Amino acid sequence: MADALTLFTSIGLSEQKAKETLKNEALSSALKDAIVQAQRVHGPSGVDKAMGTLLYSMASRLRDTKRLAFLSDHIAQRKICTELQLAAALDFVKSHPQDPMNQKEFEDACGVGVVITPEQIEDAVESVIKKHKEQLLKERYRFNMGLLMGEARTALKWADGKIIKNEVDMQVLHLLGPKTEADLEKKPKVTPHSEMNNEGKSLMEQLRGEALKFHKPGENYKTEGYVVTPNTMNLLKKHLEITGGQIRTRFPPEPNGILHIGHAKAINFNFGYAKANSGICFLRYDDTNPEKEEEKYFTAIREMVEWLGYKPYAITHASDNFQQLYDLAVDLIRRGHAYVCHQKGEELKGHNVPPSPWRDRPVEESLILFERMKKGLYAEGEATLRMKMVMEDGKMDPVAYRIKYTPHHRTGDEWCIYPTYDYTHCLCDSIENITHSLCTKEFQARRSSYFWLCNALDVYCPVQWEYGRLNLTYTVVSKRKIIKLVETGIVRDWDDPRLFTLTALRRRGFPAEAINNFCARVGVTVAQVTMEPHLLEACVRDVLNETAPRAMAVLEPLKVTITNLPENAKVCTLYVRVPDFPANEAKGSHVVPFTRTIFIEQSDFREVMEKGYKRLTPEQPVGLRHAGYVIFVQRVIKDSQGKVVALEVTCCSSTETAEKPKAFIHWVSQPLKCEVRLYERLFLHRNPEDPSEVPGGFLSDINPNSLQVISSAFVDSSVKGAKVFDKFQFERVGYFSLDPDSTADKLVFNRTVTLKEDPGKI
Repeated sequence: MADALTLFTSIGLSEQKAKETLKNEALSSALKDAIVQAQRVHGPSGVDKAMGTLLYSMASRLRDTKRLAFLSDHIAQRKICTELQLAAALDFVKSHPQDPMNQKEFEDACGVGVVITPEQIEDAVESVIKKHKEQLLKERYRFNMGLLMGEARTALKWADGKIIKNEVDMQVLHLLGPKTEADLEKKPKVTPHSEMNNEGKSLMEQLRGEALKFHKPGENYKTEGYVVTPNTMNLLKKHLEITGGQIRTRFPPEPNGILHIGHAKAINFNFGYAKANSGICFLRYDDTNPEKEEEKYFTAIREMVEWLGYKPYAITHASDNFQQLYDLAVDLIRRGHAYVCHQKGEELKGHNVPPSPWRDRPVEESLILFERMKKGLYAEGEATLRMKMVMEDGKMDPVAYRIKYTPHHRTGDEWCIYPTYDYTHCLCDSIENITHSLCTKEFQARRSSYFWLCNALDVYCPVQWEYGRLNLTYTVVSKRKIIKLVETGIVRDWDDPRLFTLTALRRRGFPAEAINNFCARVGVTVAQVTMEPHLLEACVRDVLNETAPRAMAVLEPLKVTITNLPENAKVCTLYVRVPDFPANEAKGSHVVPFTRTIFIEQSDFREVMEKGYKRLTPEQPVGLRHAGYVIFVQRVIKDSQGKVVALEVTCCSSTETAEKPKAFIHWVSQPLKCEVRLYERLFLHRNPEDPSEVPGGFLSDINPNSLQVISSAFVDSSVKGAKVFDKFQFERVGYFSLDPDSTADKLVFNRTVTLKEDPGKI
């Protein structure tokens, strides 16, 4: 162990990385062989860090170890010097499993000996810039420079990317000159309804393969890490006969909780990739743990998928395949790849699991015992079925089946053994002929087990692709933690608008389009992404600004009597026309009454004039929005404590005043009484689950001001008849959505977002 650790650190691995590598027997063995092979060429001290990085990358990605010495020699002889060349080399050996290797073909495919001169780079970049010159001069530094880089790299396949970038930067500077103040200004917002991300590509464009180069259906074997067996090509042929070459994906949530903002990326990724490529996507419930599954979760998951605008090709369940999965498990035992084990659950936790004393028990014995497990002749935890394989993270012999005496949501008491994720997932993908099994990065450690199990059973093997998980600051999304928040009464339920579950965001008033646009702006990333909530809120404003009609609402009303209007409202009620969208009055309008008694916001009046205050004071009149009137304070009415409770004013037409008022304020007349709920962040710190930020745990980080309820707000009558989740912009106040708690007698509005980002939040 110590010798191997020294060997691994000698090629530039950190001690921690070296120790992690040692936990994985297959990787550890391959890396040792690769280093020894390289040292034969350069001697013990001749393998530098750059070479060591390539050797590690090769050993971790190569599945056909008979090519290990061949590739190690090419790296040691500096024929393969870059990650680009290594990727090409791995692709070549994967698609040419036959012996002997044609060395010339191999070296041509990997760019061995190809020298790209500075002149070639200069000429290629000059050609690309010339092609886009007109657009570059027009957009200047707002032009997507990544496009120039991409085209230059295509023209110069084996050139160093850093040198290309330096040449692009230099030639762009020569063409445009230094950045001006205008260049440094913030980039204008993209069209609100578009799905454009910050590089100008729609999500559909990204998923069509602009950013990710997935394999084509039937060409699974070209994917890095994919294991080719003697029967692979025959299985792929049958797969193509069934699918007709159509792309198939699936979204496979566990029905034991409500989907959250991270799932929105997964939904967009799976359904979007299929849609962008004229394929199909299944909604498949991973219902293999009956203890935690409830009908409300099945329903809510489907609702959220459809709310985001996607229609599943079919709705399936892992439990649809319980009998077939059981039959395959029996076959796995017969093939010598699985065994019944009696180690306790606590012994199987973690990575340093002691070897099972039952690993080599006879196949016939395991078949009998597995049948006994199925018949309910063992207690829970007394026996498991384990697979004979090592996962990428070094975990030995993962569990395939465990015993649970819990009735299943769909199959009742038919089964008392249930398959695990590691066993079920790839086989359900195989059964449904999935072409691209898309999952988040944390499942990368299960990719080798995914391929292993399909190949061990000699069934069609899809390809697992990983993408970066989407996380958000100032929140928790763990099901266990949300349940804790509900149980302790901190939030009402899974759809409390302070949470970032999809049901909560819908209830708060976030449009589905805004969430999809947010996913597009995040982009098709492989790395994990942690975003700030204000970036999501910006997408919400973009959509609501175009779709939420205006209304006027007063949250803290101050009564105002216009003394020079008659008292008889029936005779003298005027009606004011208010545009639904002031920027585009062609989109419609509504009328509101204007009477002797109106209400304004308390904050829009001050008894004592202060510098910079532009609203109503005894010395300063204001205009009333949309009404065409200016009001002048005549009398301030106070209660016994000296608090201002009402105003008496006079009004005149805004065309009659000597000078234009400094401000126009909103108001209501003959309003509807409503309840308004104002939301702030639930947690005080960016990372409430991080002990270094919040030593007392996430429950100690609750913002005491995360919810403010105003029970007696006023809103104009134009919102009467609104339906649940209808959205409005209350002028000068914010965007609001009608809550399901609303009744015929009292409307309840949730503030979705403020009109502008609060700089204090960023």
